[in-house]
Amino acid sequence: MLQIYSDPVSLYCAKLRILLRHKAIDFEELAPPGGYGSEAYKSIVPSGNLPAMLHDGFQLADSEAIAEYLNEAFVDVPMLPVNLQLRAKAREKSRFHDTRLEPSVRAFFPQVAYAGRDADRVKALGEAMSQHLSALDLLLDHSPLDTSELYLCDCGFAVTFAWIHAFEADCGLQVTWPDRVRAYEERLHGFAAVAEELAAYKPAMDGYMTKAHAP
Repeated sequence: MLQIYSDPVSLYCAKLRILLRHKAIDFEELAPPGGYGSEAYKSIVPSGNLPAMLHDGFQLADSEAIAEYLNEAFVDVPMLPVNLQLRAKAREKSRFHDTRLEPSVRAFFPQVAYAGRDADRVKALGEAMSQHLSALDLLLDHSPLDTSELYLCDCGFAVTFAWIHAFEADCGLQVTWPDRVRAYEERLHGFAAVAEELAAYKPAMDGYMTKAHAP
């Protein structure tokens, strides 16, 4: 059976589970031995990254590399377009998530704890996220990808959007959501794999966000 080293609250682990659910791949989740970043875990996965995969003796780390591998290893439910140029556009969209939007969201995590939260930093991070959401709006407007399909490039956005909403609700973050991005999020929620993963993931998110409130 496919085995995945993961952490309950990791965004990239949730991203990978959406793919696994959509492709109906049986898998077992494993906690990293000694915890995330431990020497025991690095003896198995040298990069120390989560998620990491073990498949028939083959080990691979990095969510995007794993996603590409699984898409080729389990072909019954393809999650990249057949056309060369459309595959390139899907990868472009995925890289936008991983190198633009998600890092701006990740930068907010130090502001979650109520104690020590910096209002100016929260405002600046909200402006940065809004700029990336505006860029995503343009990317969606020019996208030739089939909107009836769930592609590899979509999986991360569903989880990242959920974190932004959590920060808005509990940390005073203010973000501008373009209408096209809201419609894209709603479309993603229409896929069973996305809805099921977000429902299963919510307790971990909620547990993390408890630190956002005043004692």
